Amino acid sequence: MASMPSTRDLSRVTLSIVCIGTLIAVSIWILLPFLLSIIWATMIVVATWPLMLRLQKRLWGKRGLAVAVMTAVLLMVFFVPVLMAVGTIVQNADMIAGWAKSLRDTGLPPAPGWIGGLPLVGPRLAAGWQELASAGPEGLTAKAAPYVGRIVNWFVEHAGSFGLMIVQFLLTVIISVILFLRGETAAEGVLRFARWLGGRSGEEVTVLAAKAVRGIALGVGLTALVQAALGGIGLAAAGVPAVTVLTVVMFILALAQLGVFLVLVPAAVWLYWKGHTAWAAVLLVWAFVVGTLDNLMRPILIKKGVDLSLLLIFAGVVGGLIAFGVIGIFIGPVVLAVTRSILSTVVNGDRPEALTQGSDGT
Repeated sequence: MASMPSTRDLSRVTLSIVCIGTLIAVSIWILLPFLLSIIWATMIVVATWPLMLRLQKRLWGKRGLAVAVMTAVLLMVFFVPVLMAVGTIVQNADMIAGWAKSLRDTGLPPAPGWIGGLPLVGPRLAAGWQELASAGPEGLTAKAAPYVGRIVNWFVEHAGSFGLMIVQFLLTVIISVILFLRGETAAEGVLRFARWLGGRSGEEVTVLAAKAVRGIALGVGLTALVQAALGGIGLAAAGVPAVTVLTVVMFILALAQLGVFLVLVPAAVWLYWKGHTAWAAVLLVWAFVVGTLDNLMRPILIKKGVDLSLLLIFAGVVGGLIAFGVIGIFIGPVVLAVTRSILSTVVNGDRPEALTQGSDGT
């Protein structure tokens, strides 16, 4: 009969667990300011690792050159759209100022007749428009003043947040560079820990998570980029101003799963208001084509990385976005995929389907 553990052994084990738990908690506390950047960097590196390896082969096997190119691309993805948007606003500053001055001097013009004919919201929009137009320049200024004040206060309150966002992005780029340079070592360490924690199943689940991240990044990110580009082409062809700013907004909306309709449909309404009926109709048709493109592209691209059901992808993307913000677009499907894999392994004893049916490479 096995002897019962002594009180001294139990105390030693308990104390060891408390010490390890305390060290882990303090380490997380110390790394908490960098946690979001670490998560984003991990997602970026895992999603673009095959691209970096192919780039390294083309650059004579030089890892440093490949990492430099990837870093430049990351910086361009953030800074170039922002600079282009700011440049567009600066170029059209005189036009915006003139429009604001004319609105202040002459007031709001009468509502076009087609607004009242819009289903559901048409009568209310027409009544509100008519109320603002009948108030005259002074009344319009008085009604707009509180909203302008709120907008100014919002920008003042969030000025620090914009600066913090830039700092977080720079930290993400720096951590991504480190992971690109030491990717094999980091991956081996994670796999070794997963193997120690859960054996062969733990290693398979870790590989599944990497493939899920890659598939979601490919499906969500590339689809948003294509939709924004096609939407921008449609806006430019129709003659809508501030195409650069609107394209950036469409990319953000598509990435957040809100769709490009929120930009393209108001642009078509604006064209109708300006009397460009033909271009407005063309842009509405183009908006339908571009806005529904994600239903075809996203599942195909995601399945290139990992085999997930469309319902699981949708629940993960939307639920993750609501729970964790933009980063939840990646976290949600990964968590659901890993959970499904673990449950499948525990209940059926099968290997994860997504591991055997996804694309090759980790």
